[in-house]
Amino acid sequence: MSKRMKRRIGMRRRISTGLVTGSVLNCADNTGARKLKMIQAVGYKGVRRRLPPAGVGDLIIVSCRQGTPEMRRQLFNAVVIRQRKPYPRRDGTWVQFYDNAAIILTPDGEMRGSDVKGPVAKEAVERWPRLGTIARMVV
Repeated sequence: MSKRMKRRIGMRRRISTGLVTGSVLNCADNTGARKLKMIQAVGYKGVRRRLPPAGVGDLIIVSCRQGTPEMRRQLFNAVVIRQRKPYPRRDGTWVQFYDNAAIILTPDGEMRGSDVKGPVAKEAVERWPRLGTIARMVV
């Protein structure tokens, strides 16, 4: 991961992590991928043999499992925009989405697709401002 990308990630508020290594996510952009499998949570330093967790707004490494032949079996950086596990917000409300979804990024940290399908969590937009301009609905 480049230094430029590390600067863009920003501060992270503690969110209940709903994804671990091996989780399958929907691809919510128009890059040609359909299903993504989480390989690693970027920046995770943890306990031995513990699966690295990730939540909304986290940068992860994914493998494309279903999609166009050019996309399949390749590794990409991605940002989690929705998770099924409920997590609390500062105002006391709990948020839960109907699926797990991510958006694929380029190595420079820009979004690879030009459109986002479905709602995007507000926590992901706070950490990745460029995501807010492309998203149709921010929840």
